[in-house]
Amino acid sequence: QVNLMESGGGSVQVGGSLRLSCAAFGFPYRPPCMGWFREAPGQAREGVAAIYTNGRIDYADSVKGRFIISQDSAGVVINLEITRLTPEDTAMYYCARPTSSLRRCRGSGFPVSDVGFWGQGAQVTVSS
Repeated sequence: QVNLMESGGGSVQVGGSLRLSCAAFGFPYRPPCMGWFREAPGQAREGVAAIYTNGRIDYADSVKGRFIISQDSAGVVINLEITRLTPEDTAMYYCARPTSSLRRCRGSGFPVSDVGFWGQGAQVTVSS
């Protein structure tokens, strides 16, 4: 059985930092990309960061310079270092893999519509 298991998250004050991790279990192959998404109450799920097997990394404009995505050499674990948090970063954060049929991630990014597998989510709450 395949699974994405997240850890990390929590409650911090403005300006604080957190580290999220996501481990993939049971997948027989390394995906062409993986990413982190977030969903705030009443808002649509949005992409935050994506990392590709060719070394490319994408960030949403709202997190550039504050978030860092990384991946282990086997492509099993991805991490998201989140720093200088603001209340607008409060959301449930999800790691994701593309659908099995997707052999190459889009040059335009890793959208929600390409996601085939989601983690269970990790809550990040930022208080002022």
